[in-house]
Amino acid sequence: MTTGAENNQAVWSAIVLAAGAGRRFGGRKLLAPYDGGVLLDGALRAAFASPASTVILVTGSEADEVAVAARAWAERQGAGDRLHIVHAADHAEGMGASLRAGAAALPTDSVGAFVFLGDMPRIPVALLPRLVEAVKVGAAAAAPVCNGRRGHPVLFGAELFAPLRQAAGDEGARAALAGLGPRLALIEIEDEGVLFDVDRPEDLPG
Repeated sequence: MTTGAENNQAVWSAIVLAAGAGRRFGGRKLLAPYDGGVLLDGALRAAFASPASTVILVTGSEADEVAVAARAWAERQGAGDRLHIVHAADHAEGMGASLRAGAAALPTDSVGAFVFLGDMPRIPVALLPRLVEAVKVGAAAAAPVCNGRRGHPVLFGAELFAPLRQAAGDEGARAALAGLGPRLALIEIEDEGVLFDVDRPEDLPG
């Protein structure tokens, strides 16, 4: 499988945040049946469709089962060598803990890192090259916008890795993005998959 690193010498990475307990869902959210597999598969599909040479999965709640599901998916795609799993021992603190763990595991030569959320299974992969292009031409970060709302994933340039490693609480990456102004490239897209996440069982298709 050809990666972005082979195509253009730039090393891109991806982080998939999969540490949440899914309390509003009743637990085991990322392992819930979805589209012939489990919910987590959708985020993995998008992450592995990106030019990332390394995909870092951050586990927390149900860590062993989530890791097994992710490894199985990656192996079925013949991409097990791209998957790196790290555990956020302090995941109960909130998304910041997961981000810190993922950012700490980024390859030292990575020029940018996508951050995907494990409960967002409908990310349009056609968006990903547009985010890359925005960072390549000078944006500090890039994110999609749909119907006036900022969505996911966000692609962070390497200059923002240090703030990601200091993320705290449930704020996630907001502190890293704060104050970027026009250096945060907003990519308009009509596909609402950049906004769709699963919080409760009724969010899943019937």
